[in-house]
Amino acid sequence: MRKTAIVTGGSRGIGLGITKQLIEDGYAVVITAQSGAERHRDTLATLSGMGADCLYVQADISNSADRARCIAETLAAYGRIDALVNNAGVAPNERVDLLDMTEESFDRLIAVNTKGTLFMAQAAAKHMVAQEPLDGRRGVIVNVSSISATVSSTSRGEYCISKAGVSMVTTLFADRLASEGIGVYEVRPGIIATDMTAAVKEKYDALFAAGLCPVARWGTPEDVANAVSLLCSGRLSYSTGDIINVDGGFHIKRL
Repeated sequence: MRKTAIVTGGSRGIGLGITKQLIEDGYAVVITAQSGAERHRDTLATLSGMGADCLYVQADISNSADRARCIAETLAAYGRIDALVNNAGVAPNERVDLLDMTEESFDRLIAVNTKGTLFMAQAAAKHMVAQEPLDGRRGVIVNVSSISATVSSTSRGEYCISKAGVSMVTTLFADRLASEGIGVYEVRPGIIATDMTAAVKEKYDALFAAGLCPVARWGTPEDVANAVSLLCSGRLSYSTGDIINVDGGFHIKRL
């Protein structure tokens, strides 16, 4: 039986890297994104050319009806959920000083990054708990957060807070689901080269050259995807609630 994974925000950037890797790992993959499938026609055609078994579901994970529809369409197509990768996330529309941060921006980021992650995990976990184990496991949940979960950035405080929340979501679900044979993990990317970071390329090129990270290069979506692949493989079955930093060693405190 083929395993099935849901990758939220799986149509571009880090999410697309994860989608491609899980396809190579043999998963059928359900991709969610806020925009319609037509916008991602070329991407979906590329995945189809890889021989992928994919389902695209237009969904806003901050919306309860969309989350329920994503779960329902996944089960209708494949009958089970073996992996949930909570990758979907948004950044502030504008970076502003913490003293000028608006409630509207805060609410938007919490709704998608934290609430969406939490309740997608809840919805998927309910079905994982009820399904028969496959290869000894009922499922796995991987939450993609950010180095901003612990690193202060006062021009985008709402983003840092929302990602710190994802870390606690991971801890809570890892604790609750361990006895059910479901592992829950966090992947914490650093500075990753995607279309979202293209506008700050020169800034970070200079910082890398100045020694920002022990591994002096940009991260790639494939770097993050490799970590997700490991966590979904079942090879870390005696671990749960753990964090994998994919940040070139940025988290290391150095003198």
